[in-house]
Amino acid sequence: MAYLLDRITESLQKEGLTPRTNKARAWLRSKVKDLSVSSSSLMRENNRLKDNSVIGKMYFYFYNPKLKDSLPYYDKFPLTIPMEQYQNGFLGLNLHYIHPKQRITLLDKLSETLNNDKYDKTTKFRINYDYLRAATKIYEATPCIKRYLYPYIQSRFLEISADEWDIAALLPAENFMGATTSKVHHDSRKKY
Repeated sequence: MAYLLDRITESLQKEGLTPRTNKARAWLRSKVKDLSVSSSSLMRENNRLKDNSVIGKMYFYFYNPKLKDSLPYYDKFPLTIPMEQYQNGFLGLNLHYIHPKQRITLLDKLSETLNNDKYDKTTKFRINYDYLRAATKIYEATPCIKRYLYPYIQSRFLEISADEWDIAALLPAENFMGATTSKVHHDSRKKY
């Protein structure tokens, strides 16, 4: 049985659409509305699960924040691009905090930082907090910057290959606790 991301890629090919094009994204947006995506179904992709994250790659994982009782809301299933490593965790961009259209815009803007244009297993973003703070045109990143602590990560990391980043960004896989997705997106929009 094909995995979800593989099935979407196959569907794009059947439609004669090239991934990472505007036509493919428009088609995918229309199909995503009909998708029922669960975090548990995504995490069944055992061949993609990793024990560690790599700076500049993209991952899904389960998270239960240390200070969840003091947060207005949080995402239990982040889609994150780690950008700075620390001894006890990492700083990353959780794309779920912005609307899917802004996620694609953000990924397009961040594509200027890619280490290559192959969109394969070697491709990764070269970003850090200082870069994002100085890059005023990448304002969509502001509400996405989050700190994650290793002891509170509750699963292995599901690595998303570079050729599937835009597909993953459009999947309705966020799992916000304490607020609806529309409230989170509304609040995030006020930050830029």
